[in-house]
Amino acid sequence: MFIRTLISKFALGASATLIMLAISTDSHARKDGFGLGVIIGEPTGPTFKVWTGPKTAIDGAVAWSLDGNEDIHLHMDYLIHDFSIAKVDKGRFPLYYGIGGRIRFHDRNQDDQIGVRIPVGMAYLFPNSPLELFFEVVPIVDLAPDTELDFNGGVGIRFYIGK
Repeated sequence: MFIRTLISKFALGASATLIMLAISTDSHARKDGFGLGVIIGEPTGPTFKVWTGPKTAIDGAVAWSLDGNEDIHLHMDYLIHDFSIAKVDKGRFPLYYGIGGRIRFHDRNQDDQIGVRIPVGMAYLFPNSPLELFFEVVPIVDLAPDTELDFNGGVGIRFYIGK
């Protein structure tokens, strides 16, 4: 219970900090650099994203499950962004998809899980701001200790620093 409360307060504080930083800065919408933020959903926790090219990135998170337990999720994905799907007048609004991996460490007497993630999502990169909002749904095929299908998903925000 303590960890869930701590995570909720961290997520709220991190979101408020990122919004305040975005308001006070004069950067451009990013397709490069390094982003730090928070994802809220299943799982919830800090997240990062590194652009590796104009349309490709690697993201990941160290997050906690809030579905009645305190499992820890570590995941990393390779993402491809399609900027032509949703055109907007200001900013950028790509659809993204990719493949990655997840390790889930259980807090109870269960075996830890290793699986393959297939994230699909949408992001909004604000104009004249280093902020990115995103939403994703992630089917996961757990491979060990048993093969089974699972799902994650959430919304998040990242603040970009760098280039």
